[in-house]
Amino acid sequence: MRLVIAEGSAILRAGLAHVLGEHGHQLAAVVHDARVLPTLVATHRPDVLLTNVRLAPTWTDEGVGVALDARRRRPGIGVLLFSATPEPQHVARLFAGDGSGLGYLIQDRMTDARELLDALTQVAAGGTVVDPRMVGQLAAGTVRGRGADGGGELDVLSEREREVLGLMAQGRTNSAIAERLIVSRGTVEKRVASVFDKLGIPGSPDDNRRVLAVLKYLTDQRNRPAEERQVPRAVGFGGAPVRRILDRVA
Repeated sequence: MRLVIAEGSAILRAGLAHVLGEHGHQLAAVVHDARVLPTLVATHRPDVLLTNVRLAPTWTDEGVGVALDARRRRPGIGVLLFSATPEPQHVARLFAGDGSGLGYLIQDRMTDARELLDALTQVAAGGTVVDPRMVGQLAAGTVRGRGADGGGELDVLSEREREVLGLMAQGRTNSAIAERLIVSRGTVEKRVASVFDKLGIPGSPDDNRRVLAVLKYLTDQRNRPAEERQVPRAVGFGGAPVRRILDRVA
């Protein structure tokens, strides 16, 4: 696939270029400055933009801005964003709209060639890749993104639908949810489908849709006052239930 890479570190930039080039990918451009990316994306029309959150000139969050701009200018482009540490506020910005073809990884995963290549393949195919540690940060409520009196995106769901989504966030399968709620699996499947529909999550492979739904759930819980949160106990930083949800996409 055709790639544009943006990374501030010369060593990591060279390493990414070497690994991806060795595996047959076409490197349209490899840069460190966010200011040149809009022109490069328009000129080379890459399949995936691979970018660090922090780029020149200010080394703050330019990567997020150029990623969102690329998606607006060229719908369908894949974006794989990465950073040295989990930064939930950037994930919230990146996944505010349609999450298909988007990925966010912690930087140390970029040094594993297999994981990097798998993530690129998923994103290029319209999948969603999220580092499990990032989901753990969201579940822990480390960043507050809205005042206590703000409305939640999940308010459109019924109590039963929220309950099903909460169990999905624990990594439970539809069968396990049905057993827990003492209902049929068909009933659970209908409620899961209703959750996807009400949250505006587009049709895609089921695993991808579940990840997006759980991200919305965790972001909503993160933004609520502590006394209103309903984050399942099983969802924690790097916890196994979270990994089960994301095994196929991260």
